[in-house]
Amino acid sequence: MSTKVNVTWKDNMAFEANVNGFNIMLDAEERVGGQNQGPRPKPLTLVSLGGCTGMDVISILNKMRVTPDFFDIEVEAEMTEEHPRYFNKIHIKYTFKGNDLPMEKLEKAVTLSQDRYCGVSEMLRKSSELSHEIVIID
Repeated sequence: MSTKVNVTWKDNMAFEANVNGFNIMLDAEERVGGQNQGPRPKPLTLVSLGGCTGMDVISILNKMRVTPDFFDIEVEAEMTEEHPRYFNKIHIKYTFKGNDLPMEKLEKAVTLSQDRYCGVSEMLRKSSELSHEIVIID
């Protein structure tokens, strides 16, 4: 199985990516020649991580018959100082809201995502220290 995306230069530092038929504009900050028309590429890596693990967790919780009223994933990363600059530490905060959410099932869903199913986590783990936490809001 292969995946293919297309990234086309528009002008200055702006590029348009086509992913699964959806267009995403990428750009740099004005101080480095961009016009701030879209997100930077590296933070989109964190979006991919959040989306990948989030979809896993919801799928696993559905199978466990656990439905949160609210679910949010915050991904925060530290970047190296030297070039090539990359994320060397990534922390994922899973926040759930709902009545009587069983922590053991939430933990199991997150652990299964991180250790078995989320391919983005697996790729990033090769260059980054990944950590996570689970928060339940009553």
